Amino acid sequence: MNRNFWKDKKVFITGHTGFKGSWLSLWLQSCGAHLAGYALAPAKQNLFEDTHVDEGMESVAGDVRDLEQLRSTIEKHKPEVLFHLAAQSLVRYSYRYPVETFSTNLMGTVNVLEAARQSESVRVVVIITSDKCYDNKEWVWGYRENDPMGGFDPYSCSKGGAELITASYRNSFFPVNEYDQHGVGLASARAGNVIGGGDWSEDRLIPDIIKAFMERTPVSIRNPSAIRPWQHVLEPLSGYMHLAESLWDDGPRFSQAWNFGPNDKDAKSVGWIVKRLAALWGDGAQWVINTDHQPHEAHYLKLDCSKAKSLLGWSPRLSLDNALEWTTDYYRTYQQKGDMKQLIEKQISDYEAITIE
Repeated sequence: MNRNFWKDKKVFITGHTGFKGSWLSLWLQSCGAHLAGYALAPAKQNLFEDTHVDEGMESVAGDVRDLEQLRSTIEKHKPEVLFHLAAQSLVRYSYRYPVETFSTNLMGTVNVLEAARQSESVRVVVIITSDKCYDNKEWVWGYRENDPMGGFDPYSCSKGGAELITASYRNSFFPVNEYDQHGVGLASARAGNVIGGGDWSEDRLIPDIIKAFMERTPVSIRNPSAIRPWQHVLEPLSGYMHLAESLWDDGPRFSQAWNFGPNDKDAKSVGWIVKRLAALWGDGAQWVINTDHQPHEAHYLKLDCSKAKSLLGWSPRLSLDNALEWTTDYYRTYQQKGDMKQLIEKQISDYEAITIE
């Protein structure tokens, strides 16, 4: 990504109070972008407040299911670039609250795209979905962007639906062959399982492990053999930003769906992750296998990112070992009541240095 591109750019982020949204907001703030965010209030324990994200941007409390408030907020701030991250983002939560999941992830996406369609300022729209949007056959090779959408559970299905909605709006209202008339580049981005400091979500592997380690209790692991494409949160965020820059320069060419995942060697099992984190954490960290009945979750999932590598020039730069070390550093610093914003800014700077090498 090009820091100079973002200086003084007017950027709108939905879901800026969430884990990924907070990291993206802090990164864009460091680049000198003029930010506005639109989201629900953050969870009880959250990165947004720990790093004072709101001090560097306009922060609006709102629900993406409220089209009129969303539209008027975008109209007020007149952004040039729009990132849509707001979502119900948890698989197990979606089993308990399927209506909320579908309404947020489907109609929320419709509303964002409709608000962008009515805006006279927006030139670039990046819709963030998930690697779980694919019709997962649990095969050993990575999914490509032209593979079918699907989804067993409500969350995964809603993300597949969000991709179809995005494609429909692109075909209907932002067709690439009429770019000279509408002037909007619209793309979707599918990332792997992101990890990093400041994620406190329930029923998510890394936060569950860290919380147990902090409490000095054995962490309960549901599916130790399940394999996921793990990556530090800065990896896909760098992809989203680079994609937005490319859409700005050549909207018709890059108005597509894109995968942003780790290298194949970093697709590891849950058991491998917990063992590595226990070794990094020390302090007698332990784990046990939960043998209770669990709702269905995919056993194997991997992304093929060859398109992003060849056409965008993007590639993952941070090894999984380093990603886990950086993540552990965050929670150790938090436990010691350190300056969390300073740590995040240092990790962003260190990541940028790696990408320049």
